[in-house]
Amino acid sequence: MVKLRFAVRKFDPFERHLRACWEAYRQSATVAVEMEFVPMDLPELYSSLFKNKGLHSGEWDVVHLNTDWLAEAYQNGGIHALDSMLEAKSPEGGKTAWAPTLMGMQTFNGALYGLPFHDGPECLVYRKDLFEAEIEQQHFREKYGRTLAVPTSWDEFLQVAQFFNRPEEHLYGSVFAGYPDGHNAVFDFCLQLWSRGGELQDANGKIALNQAAAIEALDFYRNLFQTADVLHPKSMDYESVQAGAAFARGEVAMMVNWFGFASWAQIDKDSAVRGKVDIAAIPAQKEVKPTSLNVYWVYALPEGSANKALAYDFMAFAVTAVNDKNLTLAGGVGCRYSTWLDAGINQQIPFYEKLGSLHESAKTLPRVANWPAIAHIIDEMVNQAVQTGRRSEELLQEAQTKINVLT
Repeated sequence: MVKLRFAVRKFDPFERHLRACWEAYRQSATVAVEMEFVPMDLPELYSSLFKNKGLHSGEWDVVHLNTDWLAEAYQNGGIHALDSMLEAKSPEGGKTAWAPTLMGMQTFNGALYGLPFHDGPECLVYRKDLFEAEIEQQHFREKYGRTLAVPTSWDEFLQVAQFFNRPEEHLYGSVFAGYPDGHNAVFDFCLQLWSRGGELQDANGKIALNQAAAIEALDFYRNLFQTADVLHPKSMDYESVQAGAAFARGEVAMMVNWFGFASWAQIDKDSAVRGKVDIAAIPAQKEVKPTSLNVYWVYALPEGSANKALAYDFMAFAVTAVNDKNLTLAGGVGCRYSTWLDAGINQQIPFYEKLGSLHESAKTLPRVANWPAIAHIIDEMVNQAVQTGRRSEELLQEAQTKINVLT
C-alpha cells in the first residue's frame, strides 16, 4: 500500500477539513493508499521544508506553502511544475476557477507550481455586538462626544480600543500577534507603512526603510505594545492563530488579522462570538486609501516526492468546488469564485461578499527568493522597537544596512 505524507500548516480547521477530505477521496481512489498528515507551526514547517531540505529529500508528498516562501522554493528547485498534470487532469473549472490574485504568486515563467488552498487578506475584524449595543453607544458618546463607529483612522482605532479595554471584564481593546516568527510583526509593519502612504520598495524594487512613513509606522507599533494600554496581555506571545483564537473566545473587541479568523469566529460552534462578527477596511491615515495584504496558502508537490502523480490526484480532488466550500464551512477560507458567491456561505457569513473588494485593495510582499531572510530582519527590527527604547530611526537604519548586504 502506498503511504503519502503531507506537511500541513497547523490550524484545527485545516486539520479537520483535510481529514474529512481524505476520507472522501479514499472512497473514490482506484489504488490502496494511506495519508499521514503532519501539522506544524510556521517556524517548524519552514525548517522542515527548507532548512532540513524536506522539499528535496522525499520526506513529503504534498506540502502547504505560503506565498512568502514560493520564490525560494522555486529558485531552489524544490517544487514541481503542475502543467503536464493539469493537461492530463485539470482541476474542476480549470485555472479560471480562481481569481488572478490567487494564481500569480505561484506562477513562474508561465508555469504553475501550486493550487490555491486557503485565502483571506488582512482586514479589521470586530465584534458588531459591541459596536451596536445601545449602552456602549451611550457611554462612548458621553466619554468622547461622538458616535461609536468602526475606526477608519489609527487615531480612532486607539480611542475605540481604549474604550473597550476592560481587563477586569477580561475584555481587551485589541490583540496583535507579536510573537517573533518572521511573519506576523512583518505583516503588521507593512500595513502600518502602507496605511501612512509609504511603500516597502523604491522605484527600482529595492527594500527602502529609510522614510518618514516607516518611522511613523514603527513608532505607532511600539506605542501599541509599550504605552497605549489597549492590547491583550498575551500579544507578545501570540502568533496569528492564537490571536484569532483569543478573538473567538470573546476576549477582544477588534483586531487587524486575516479574513479567515473572522469567518472562523463567525461560524465555529465553540466560538463565543458566533454570529456577532463583521469586518471592515484596515484603518489608514487621512487621504490614504485603505490597503490590505494578500498572502495565501497553496498545495504544492515537492520535487523529491516519489509519488507525484498520486499526490497530484489528491490535490485536484481537494480543490474541487465542493471541497473548497467545505473548507470554508470548517473555518478556513475557500479560494474559488464559486465559494465567494455561494448563497449558503454568504447567509452564514454575511461579510463573505466583501472578500472580493479586499482583494482589489490588497498589496503583495516582494516575490524574491531571499524574502524569508529579509522578513526576519524586519521582524527583528519590530521586535526591538517593541521591547526596547531604541529610536525608530536607528532601528530602521540598522535593518536597512543588513538588508543591503543581502540584496
